[in-house]
Amino acid sequence: MGDNHGGRRPWWRRSREMFGGAEIERRPVRLAELVRRPDDEVAYKAFCEAYPAQHLGMERALGTSQCAFDRTTRQAVRQTLTRALRNVLDDSGPKSADYVRGYLDQELADVHAWLEQDRATAVARGLNVGLGLGALAGVLLLAVPLLAGVPALHLLGVTLGCGDRWGLLGVFAAGGVGALGAVLSVLVRLRVSAEELACRQATGPGSAQVPARQLARRMRHEGVYRVFVGWILATAVYLVLSGGIVPVVEIPTTAADVCLPAGQAVPGTRFWSFWCAIGFVAGFNERWAFGILRRDTPRKRTGST
Repeated sequence: MGDNHGGRRPWWRRSREMFGGAEIERRPVRLAELVRRPDDEVAYKAFCEAYPAQHLGMERALGTSQCAFDRTTRQAVRQTLTRALRNVLDDSGPKSADYVRGYLDQELADVHAWLEQDRATAVARGLNVGLGLGALAGVLLLAVPLLAGVPALHLLGVTLGCGDRWGLLGVFAAGGVGALGAVLSVLVRLRVSAEELACRQATGPGSAQVPARQLARRMRHEGVYRVFVGWILATAVYLVLSGGIVPVVEIPTTAADVCLPAGQAVPGTRFWSFWCAIGFVAGFNERWAFGILRRDTPRKRTGST
């Protein structure tokens, strides 16, 4: 129903490729296979001997493109390399070697730019999916205790007072809003640093050949991790402030202030507003944690003379 070169594919496969990237080609294609006519073999051998650097660059670009995240990137790179190779082999006019090298170098520069953009797309797509999954998990972690917590405690024979109930509600509210703050924090920085982040994921010689799909999977895990970091930070800040361990801010309404006798106005809005704001600020500052957008400061060696 489809092939590796852009044929019709079922909707479920297209959806999976949209979020997880296209699968790596099962049968790799070499640059020589783009030359299909038998009478081009001699011209292709002469091309390899005359322009070895450009030939190597085209081979590497073709191999990297077969691991690209987006299927259209693979097709564009293959078509561009085929056209460039065909132009060189079919051109029988008097062209200098420097002219041909310049032409091939320009084509390779365009191809490398497309591949770098593909890696940035893989990073952004993977991180966005991870953030979405983490946010969904955060909503579940917030909803399940609120909906099933009281019945579960009744089954265990545990009775909570008014202050305890509001205190636990504050924990879950601050943690849930902190998870959303972490999502917003990463999205704001991702807007201007997707390409930089893609480069930071490549470390060491030959790391640029890491498949973009693997890179997206790694960033998907990092996105989920970031959401839980925001949740934990917001919960920790709530516990520290509500317990009076670090009295750095004045709490306008505590859980005890909400538990008033019947008939009196309950200041529940101030309670929720304050702790949701604290949780959001704590989650938004998830970059305090050691993670994907860290800035490593190289140590300077000072030699003694």
